[in-house]
Amino acid sequence: MKDITLKEIATKLGISITTVSKALKNYPDVSAKTKKAVIDLAQTLHYTPNSFAVNLRTKESKTIGLIIPEVVHHFFSNVVNAIIDEAEKNGYLVIILQSNESLELEKKQVELLINKRVDGIIMSLSNESNNDDHIKEIISRNIPFVMFDKINKLTTCSKVIIDDQKAAFNAVQHLIDTGCKRIVHIRGPLNPQNSIDRYIGYKKALEKNHIPFDAKLVYTCEKVTFEEGFDFARQIIKEHPDVDGIFAITDLVAVGVLTYFNDNDIKIPEQVAIIGFSNWFMSQVLTPKLSSVEQPSHEMGVQSFTLLLEEMICHKEGLHYTPRTVELQTCNIIRESTVRP
Repeated sequence: MKDITLKEIATKLGISITTVSKALKNYPDVSAKTKKAVIDLAQTLHYTPNSFAVNLRTKESKTIGLIIPEVVHHFFSNVVNAIIDEAEKNGYLVIILQSNESLELEKKQVELLINKRVDGIIMSLSNESNNDDHIKEIISRNIPFVMFDKINKLTTCSKVIIDDQKAAFNAVQHLIDTGCKRIVHIRGPLNPQNSIDRYIGYKKALEKNHIPFDAKLVYTCEKVTFEEGFDFARQIIKEHPDVDGIFAITDLVAVGVLTYFNDNDIKIPEQVAIIGFSNWFMSQVLTPKLSSVEQPSHEMGVQSFTLLLEEMICHKEGLHYTPRTVELQTCNIIRESTVRP
């Protein structure tokens, strides 16, 4: 069925296209009788406005793009929900895309959003991404742009972050305070900034407490999965039976470690204490319950949209916008996996 146009409504009623348009927009210079006739016919014919034409007139699509590395992760699902809620409150729809940690897919998704003429883009970078050409393209086109969580420090745009170094430092300090001296760090891939910063925080905590850094106690994930945590736990016990603490890049990896230890009768935390990162909802239903770094995912989503909206409003009104960074606070959530009896 073809779309009904203003011209067809006008022809059927014997009035001008301008009058039809004004009647649908409730202009005061159109009589109540004409308005009713236009609206009734429009409903009968199932008329809907041409959104593309509206966008050309208003220079707004009322849509934003959101690119995340993965949607199944508890942290990202919370961020997505918060952004959708805030967008709806302000009359925007959200196009959600998942890069699957792939740079090539991320590039295609940025191109898609630019071609869709979205009003702004929110993104958490894939593990392979850096200050690449597709990011520079967003900036050069003056498209409102916000990065969150996995960012590039060199990109000039608004950002919503946590202090990953400080959060990691505090997590490792907690392990040290419980008596741990041989602490493994299961880190993320080498490229993402948050992975780098958490690794630096780990090293700084060791240094402050005069514990020698041992590169052999650092294990690097490629995909940051449960399976990697499980497999690394096996390696750790085999290669370093004296290890008494583990700081994992995310709760998902930490749960893999915890599962292996439980399956092989390695007592947590009596033999090995474990702390994760992000405070995934599963952390508190495991046995033992997992200590974790609280990462404010919902607030990160709210702040990401707030910053984007500020820039979109400035963009629409032709005002200068200075990007800004919002840093959210974290804290250790202490549970049974680190508290020795």
